[in-house]
Amino acid sequence: MNTPTHGHDAESVLVARGLVKRFGGITATDNVTLDLKKGARHALIGPNGAGKTTLINLLTGVLEPTEGRITLEGQDITALAPHQRVKRGMVRTFQINQLFDTLTPLETLALTVSQHRGLGRKWWQALGSSKAVTERCEQLLEQFHLTEVMNQKTNVLAYGKRRLLEIAIALACEPRVLLLDEPVAGVPAGEREELLQTVAALPADVSVLLIEHDMDLVFSFATRMTVLVNGAVLTEGDPEQIANDPQVKAVYLGHGAEAGEHA
Repeated sequence: MNTPTHGHDAESVLVARGLVKRFGGITATDNVTLDLKKGARHALIGPNGAGKTTLINLLTGVLEPTEGRITLEGQDITALAPHQRVKRGMVRTFQINQLFDTLTPLETLALTVSQHRGLGRKWWQALGSSKAVTERCEQLLEQFHLTEVMNQKTNVLAYGKRRLLEIAIALACEPRVLLLDEPVAGVPAGEREELLQTVAALPADVSVLLIEHDMDLVFSFATRMTVLVNGAVLTEGDPEQIANDPQVKAVYLGHGAEAGEHA
């Protein structure tokens, strides 16, 4: 178990200490401590109602904690707005797909890359005139298997491609910490493999916190796992420890048959 530190651990990128969130008389997040290491592949799992979404909303600034502290690369970001956290390198993909339906993947990425590089509303000009923006867009389209659909309107894309585009948008912001919020939720079985492979191939220098119900993805991707139950951390460990933990089996992984297959 991680012990609280007062200084900045060079290995830690995102640190939450004693996070509490109360809604009236309900404690949704109960003294949660989380330590995301540099280059981590860390999964946050737990049954429905465990408080995963509330915790992510606290980390990303959507909600303000009742108690506790959050640091990003040693800097206190507890009071920062979501867009300020993005500027500092923490980017989240959303459970519910949020894309510009009338834009193509190429246009969407050009807009994102241009804004990130301070070109703002000149993104359309930048697409044609800025070699750096064009090259970055081409690189992302290829990396996320979107080249063949780059000129199609987003609203006609297969759902798996929409999720890939969403992760590509997040990477276009050049995050140091990426919060992957249920990336395969709702993706049909036939489109999942491409998405799983792309997630597995994310840049090693990007620290990833994955929130996911799909245990196949969790156990194939994560090297560290935190289990939330009733808003509190039940346990933390590597996949083998989690798969064989009697408490985790009892409250989340059923009788362990499923977990045992992935151990």
